Amino acid sequence: MKEVLCVVLGGGRGSRLFPLTKERCKPAAPLFGKYRLIDIPVSNCLNSGFNRIYILTQFLSESLNKHINRTYKLDPFTKGFIEIMAAEQSMEDTDWFQGTADAVRRCLKHFNNPMIKYIFVLSGDQLYKMDMGEMYRYHRQQNAELTIACNHVAEENTRTLGIIGTDKNNRINHFIEKPSDLSQIKKLAVEYKGKKSFLGSMGMYLFNKSTLVDILARDKRTDFGKEIIPDAIHKNVTYAFPFDGYWRDIGTIKAFYEENLFLTESMPPLDVFDERWQFFTRTRYLSPAKFENCQIERTIVAEGAIVMSSKIDHSIIGLRFRVGTGTKIKDTIAMGCDYYETVEEIKNNWKKDIPPLGVGENCDIRKAILDKNVRIGNNVSIINEQNLEHFEGPNYFIREGIVIVTKNSVIPSGTVI
Repeated sequence: MKEVLCVVLGGGRGSRLFPLTKERCKPAAPLFGKYRLIDIPVSNCLNSGFNRIYILTQFLSESLNKHINRTYKLDPFTKGFIEIMAAEQSMEDTDWFQGTADAVRRCLKHFNNPMIKYIFVLSGDQLYKMDMGEMYRYHRQQNAELTIACNHVAEENTRTLGIIGTDKNNRINHFIEKPSDLSQIKKLAVEYKGKKSFLGSMGMYLFNKSTLVDILARDKRTDFGKEIIPDAIHKNVTYAFPFDGYWRDIGTIKAFYEENLFLTESMPPLDVFDERWQFFTRTRYLSPAKFENCQIERTIVAEGAIVMSSKIDHSIIGLRFRVGTGTKIKDTIAMGCDYYETVEEIKNNWKKDIPPLGVGENCDIRKAILDKNVRIGNNVSIINEQNLEHFEGPNYFIREGIVIVTKNSVIPSGTVI
């Protein structure tokens, strides 16, 4: 396992996840009430036995850097590390990272440990639970130079993925990135569990280190999926590693919203309760959540939350979040708060018509995402009253019918959205 280095791509703008990426990079987005997206790839690496991890960052990376530094402190005797590698200027190059391949290319000089023979390149914005050790062993058994993890996807989901074609031995012979015309991939269809399916790239690549160095030296293009991989499959021994487990790309608001709320189901597709394969995050030592005379159904409530005489259904209530008396919350993700307010601070803020952190009394909130540290007053309705698909308000956005109250926003008492 000491031969393997994991490189997590965490520097993208995350434009499809806006406005959640208005003040943070995509991998720093809060997840399931207490985690962050970056915890998923890092936890999979650690659970698989790989503890040499670089996280490449660039845009709005302050909160991500802080989370990594506060969360992941490995025992020095393991000789493992989890480190941030930020975009940097040099005498030869003063530009930002121009894409996924360009980011790895410009960091290769830091991957010069001679013990490293293999490099995983991983996305920082996906949900999955996968033993990467199996992919590593498969890569070696096949004598591959490049192995691409893939997942079976339905035809309607192929437009946002790289679609793979293989021979009977899983050697890749076709790769079409985000096909705009489905006729392009018709011949790549396979049968899976009695249904028509396609092999979609999971954006997880395992390279021989020497192969990665050669590819990035000969091909100066900037993106793996669009440019590097389609050419590499014809010049390098490239295999597909079919993965049959749970995997989702949650780079859009709708996907992020739906996959979060799936965790509230009785048998969620991603098991975060398995102590044999834990998802790690920052330890905060918060008090247990507190409830008073509440009705809670299909809901996850994180540590430190305070819920007063409310009704909550099919929702996620994040860290330290407060919910006032008489409030109804349904189909909503409340990402929580970074700190508590004292009673004195709450009184002083009310004198300035500033509500306390969380949701006030007698509110009605449905199909919404409440970002960190929001302040929602009393008698507020966030119900998308006009049933809009897309809209931009003064302190909220509507995307695909989901109301998103942005980080640190204040919604005055009596507001109807």
